[in-house]
Amino acid sequence: MDKGKPQWWDDAVQFLKQDELLGEVVKQYPYGSLEGKGELFETTIRSIVGQQISVIASDAIWGRLVTMLGKPTPENVLKFTEQELASCGLTRPKASYIYGLARDSETLLNQDWDNMTDEAIKQHLVKFRGIGPWTAEMMLMFSFMRPDIFSIGDIGLVKAVRILVPDAESKDSIEKIAERWSPYRTAASWYLWRMIDPVPVGY
Repeated sequence: MDKGKPQWWDDAVQFLKQDELLGEVVKQYPYGSLEGKGELFETTIRSIVGQQISVIASDAIWGRLVTMLGKPTPENVLKFTEQELASCGLTRPKASYIYGLARDSETLLNQDWDNMTDEAIKQHLVKFRGIGPWTAEMMLMFSFMRPDIFSIGDIGLVKAVRILVPDAESKDSIEKIAERWSPYRTAASWYLWRMIDPVPVGY
């Protein structure tokens, strides 16, 4: 798991600056980048906390959870009950997912990631309760630092693409637009999020 700025980030920025749709947005944010935390379990549960809620709400709940757990490791999660996890502001299902992932952490985490394609990683992750396609895609971006991920299940990304291309109605048309940013759709996503949220997204 990589930490900090991805090795491919500068190349992605140069590539996206040339894009007619996104180039101006990229130039507005000359500082900052995707930041890998290097902690797969932490990113996984942080993504679950953020499911279906705003970045600000997610940050608040995450802050309370980290205060309770200390370092968000499987061992530390298992020191508490699901009810105690939920007291941080998590829904009951989310608390249950996080507890279950801590219990199954060996199977979840011990894989030959470097030799797996994006799709193979996603298929492995979605076997676990609480990890759907969106969460798996956030993990591919923020833990595995894979450069070419776009999540059609992300409301913010869909909203941002529609600002750039107002007549993009269907999800198919939005995915088609995103193809122009390949092989750097992960970096494109980071800039799309910046368009609609003052806080850089991170999991």
